[in-house]
Amino acid sequence: MSRLEKLQSFLEQDPNDSFTRYAIGLEYASMKDHDAAIKTFEELRGKDANYVATYYQLAGCYREKGDKAKAEETYKLGIKVARSANDLHAASELQAALDELDED
Repeated sequence: MSRLEKLQSFLEQDPNDSFTRYAIGLEYASMKDHDAAIKTFEELRGKDANYVATYYQLAGCYREKGDKAKAEETYKLGIKVARSANDLHAASELQAALDELDED
């Protein structure tokens, strides 16, 4: 059984587990399956909008696909969510990624 299959099995057992859904998105991204990663991260964002790490990864997938506008929108939203959660480290990482995107 692959890591992806194991993670999907865990998610079946607990469909509300944000960490497992996030890990599935990361697995798809590592496989360069950006469409599946985006779908997974968007599902996570819909279920748990405060899962801050989602925004960085989701924006990165949009960036890899060449959708700069969606990447920028996602980074900006992630910055707001991170600041609301008082996660200033994540907010600064998202801001740095957004700044780098602007340089492209």
